Amino acid sequence: MKLFLVVNVDWFFLSHRLPIALEAKNRGYEVTIFTIDTGKKEEIESYGFRCIPLPLSRSGTRFLDELKVVWLLYNYYKKERPQIVHHVTVKPVTYGSLAAKLARVPKVVNALAGLGFLFINADQNKFLHWALNLIFRYSFNNPQIRFILQNKDDLDMIQNLNILKPNQIKLIKGSGVDLNHYSYCQEPSDEIIKVVLPARMLWDKGVGEFVEAANLLYSKYKNCAEFILAGMADLENVSGISILQLEKWSNTKVVTWVGFQEDVKKMVSNAHIIVLPSYREGLPKSLIEACAIGRPIVTTNVPGCREVVNNGINGILVPVKMLMP
Repeated sequence: MKLFLVVNVDWFFLSHRLPIALEAKNRGYEVTIFTIDTGKKEEIESYGFRCIPLPLSRSGTRFLDELKVVWLLYNYYKKERPQIVHHVTVKPVTYGSLAAKLARVPKVVNALAGLGFLFINADQNKFLHWALNLIFRYSFNNPQIRFILQNKDDLDMIQNLNILKPNQIKLIKGSGVDLNHYSYCQEPSDEIIKVVLPARMLWDKGVGEFVEAANLLYSKYKNCAEFILAGMADLENVSGISILQLEKWSNTKVVTWVGFQEDVKKMVSNAHIIVLPSYREGLPKSLIEACAIGRPIVTTNVPGCREVVNNGINGILVPVKMLMP
């Protein structure tokens, strides 16, 4: 049995979909991973998977470049005849479903971990929304296709397309965490309160709002609180914040950008408060990790984030973009 798993980028596969691929391998599937290679191809292959680099631009919209991705997937699907293809995130779902429809793949599973930048900025992308709707209506018109959504808002949006039947859509709240690894621990006893935003450095993760809030609080709490940005600069993303801007913020000493953290458990365990002022999510793994370890959360009252917080109990929900003009 062949399983093809198509993910937008290699590090996302390792952080969010590796356990699924390993379980499939243990059950006898021959697993092939299609993904953008940012240097982790060998690591993926070390688990016993075949890894095919995907010529996908996560922020690009050039028609011919995007068509090449559909053509590559179609050729592999048509030639190798996988029994199941599993697409993860918006672009792989869009292009992979089209390729699978054309190649007549028997079973398709689409996982949308949040509906992404296009849905956050709907008014600015009307043509793309129209084009996507057209592709969706063709590609998703398949009784063997199944969708996994992470929050009810995204589920309702897919249902409102009126293409899929109720039994083709499943709500699974997030990618989950291993509770044997992410287990409760007491807050650090440091006198300095560490307030951490653990996410890629994107404007639509609310990084700008976090910095604004830190500036407002700094004069009063500079001797007893530390504001930390913990995440990689993702310059391929259309919402990516430049390294120059991140370093500029760090140089003010109000916030500290520590970059990508390999040991996420250690980072969250050493924090007192986890903050994610995102504009929209699927269901953020960083907040599930914070819950598992027992850290209070401050996050926005938006799809994906609000599902994790019982307001006033394990955290606080705040309005999105509340500090922006």
